[in-house]
Order: sequence, then C-alpha cells, then structure tokens
Amino acid sequence: MAHATYKECFVVSAFTDRPFSGNPAAVCLLDQPRPDTWLQAVAADFNLSETAFLLPLANHRWQLRWFTPTVEVDLCGHATLASAHVLWREKKIATEVLEFETRSGVLTAQQRNGQQSGEQIALDFPASELQPVTVQPHWQDAVQGKAINAVRGRQDLLLELQTEQQVRDFVPDFAAIKQLPARGLIITARSQTGDADFVSRFFAPGVGVDEDPVTGSAHCILGPYWGQQLNKTSLRGHQVSRRGGFVGVELHGARLHLIGSAITTLRGTLHVD
Repeated sequence: MAHATYKECFVVSAFTDRPFSGNPAAVCLLDQPRPDTWLQAVAADFNLSETAFLLPLANHRWQLRWFTPTVEVDLCGHATLASAHVLWREKKIATEVLEFETRSGVLTAQQRNGQQSGEQIALDFPASELQPVTVQPHWQDAVQGKAINAVRGRQDLLLELQTEQQVRDFVPDFAAIKQLPARGLIITARSQTGDADFVSRFFAPGVGVDEDPVTGSAHCILGPYWGQQLNKTSLRGHQVSRRGGFVGVELHGARLHLIGSAITTLRGTLHVD
C-alpha cells in the first residue's frame, strides 16, 4: 500500500487585521504540479470564494493559481495577499519581495508598515482599463433602478449607486446578476464617512461566488474609477459586506498597489494521495 503524503494548508483572513472578518482564502503549498481536476476538487471542498495553490519555482518565484468552488480565475487579490502572508509569516521566507507567476503575468508582493493597522502587504497588480457604457434597462433591474453611472473593466461591470446606504442595503437578485454581461457585478458609491473614500460590494454568482466579502481584483477597477471621480492617486476602499474589510489603493498608471493586512485563522494538512 502506498504511503499517504500530506501538504500544508492554511485559511487566512485577508484585508483585515482581525480574525473572522475580511475575506477568507485557503492557501495550499505544493511540491509538484497537480492535475487541474484535483485542484478544482480541493477548491470545491474548501468552498471558500478562492483557494490558492502555490508551487515553488527557481529564484524565489512561485507559481500561483486561484480557484473558486467551480472555476479557475485569472486574477484574485485577497488570495494573493493570503499567499504572501503565508510565505512570510508561516514559512518565514527570507525575501523582501515575493514574485508570483500567474495567468495575469508576474505579480509581486512587498512588506510594508502601515499607519492603519500595523504591518501590511502591498500587491503590485494591473490596473483595469475603464470603458464607459450606457446603463441598460436590464442592468437597472438588477440594482432596483438605482444606478447613476456604469463602466466595464476587463471582466466585471461596475455600477455606481446614488448613496452609500443604497450599497449597504442592497438585496441582490442573483438570477438577474447572472444575466449581466460580466464575470461579476460591482456596486459602489462615494463614502459618506471619514474612514474611506468609497464603499463597494461584489457579486459573482456565475462563477460560484454569490457575494465576495472583500475583493482585491474589483479594486483594480474601483481604484481607477474613483481616482478619476475624486482626482486622487491614493485611496481607501471599504467593502461593506457582512464580514467587510478595507483595501488601500495607490495608482501608478497602468499598474496599482493594493494594500492590506492578513491574519491566519487555520493551519492544517491536506491529504494528497
């Protein structure tokens, strides 16, 4: 009988410094490639919005892949933040910058000291190009007629609502959202409090994530959008889901930095064979 092998896995709450808030991601450490069907099955078992798989490469680089419970995705901010946190805090990787080879090119993570909540991590991500579009009637149906502006990003549709309270009180119609011509729906409004520049929520039922608690990739659209609206290059977003969390955004042309904290909530072993 073959010996079973085990690999380390973690659950990390990202874009928060408190357990059981922010966005949880599973992070699995591999020592060899695994079949896509196996990766997807593991992600389905974790049943979190994202499961990240890390495979070490040469020269302090890592292959990084992200899976929802149903599909592999091209970009995920909170699971990248969680992966960097695991490598630095749990595995004690001695390098100031981590490089990840992904479906969205090479992404980097760098350690920072933040004023808001102690030590933080900055992710270097591609900024989404914004395509202004006319709000369509069936889009209004999905947000109860409250959209006042719309833009498309690479994969997602952003609808600006009239007030922060409308974003907070929004009750999603997942069937209607699935009919939108996008991977996911971002709803957003200018913040009416002093702790953030804008608020948002993110829904992607078509890829197995009804509502994501804090979405890094959505801020690749939100950052440029609100940077234009507010004439700012440094912003703070508050994703006002039930768990909620804050994302710092620094705009650098075609790139941006997503900034946040993370905390480990579970350490375990994954039965591989």
